[in-house]
Amino acid sequence: MGNELLSTQTLSDKEYHTIASYIETNVGIKMPESKRVMIQSRLIPRLRHLKFKTFKEYLDYVFSSRDGNQELIFMINALTTNKTDFFREADHFTFLTTKVLHNLSSQGKKSIKLWSAGCSSGEEPYTIAIVLKEFIQKNPGVLTSFSIKGTDISTKVLDKAINAVYEMATVANIPIDIKKKYFLKSSDPQKTIVRIKPEIRNCCSFSRLNFMDQNYNISDTFQVIFCRNVLIYFDKQTQEAIIRKLLKHLELDGYLFLGHSETIFSMDLPLENVAPAVYRKIGSSKKL
Repeated sequence: MGNELLSTQTLSDKEYHTIASYIETNVGIKMPESKRVMIQSRLIPRLRHLKFKTFKEYLDYVFSSRDGNQELIFMINALTTNKTDFFREADHFTFLTTKVLHNLSSQGKKSIKLWSAGCSSGEEPYTIAIVLKEFIQKNPGVLTSFSIKGTDISTKVLDKAINAVYEMATVANIPIDIKKKYFLKSSDPQKTIVRIKPEIRNCCSFSRLNFMDQNYNISDTFQVIFCRNVLIYFDKQTQEAIIRKLLKHLELDGYLFLGHSETIFSMDLPLENVAPAVYRKIGSSKKL
């Protein structure tokens, strides 16, 4: 009976605006009225878990109680969308191997660092690692080693990325030789899951990062940054601010990959377009 009553709960205008305002201010993602039903449906499991009967009880706990800060992370996890695939926008990986890696090698860089910003559940950084492993084997001497950092705001998807276990359906379109080489099937035939092999997992590390933070707590400088299909959730001004913060961690002549639906048009940034949705950081006297 309690679950039936909970499923009929709706957000009041005040409750909706409280949540929407918090997410937009602290995460940067707009939550227009059209997402109101989505907010309700995604938060009801949190109410059930915490045994709250109303959204008012839940929001009082989140925003007014001593333990609410921890629940904020779960709320953000529930409300942020994470959609990704292995080898998504594959032309970017072709450009990475045919142009970027050779250009970096010609500059004397044989060991490189890459950052997957907004890595979701790990498909992108693991794809990059597989692509680079294949490149090293086929192009001896061009690249000797690499490391990949993945960051996301959602601890839920980061846990999945670290665990590196995926449904078999998600790797259905990957060539069979790549699957055999880099993925492990479950020893239980009843489980339709695969896991990334250790040699690929060990190339990647993961940590939580909020794009809205004033400064990113990252000490590394990267030669390549992937930030694809993430900026579409932010307004133009916020997009430019995020890219500026990313560029602080990108080497001069390093490469920034955005999603194909994203653009830096009208932004005043030290970047030149070198391929569809791919940019190279150029010298600039302007402060980032």
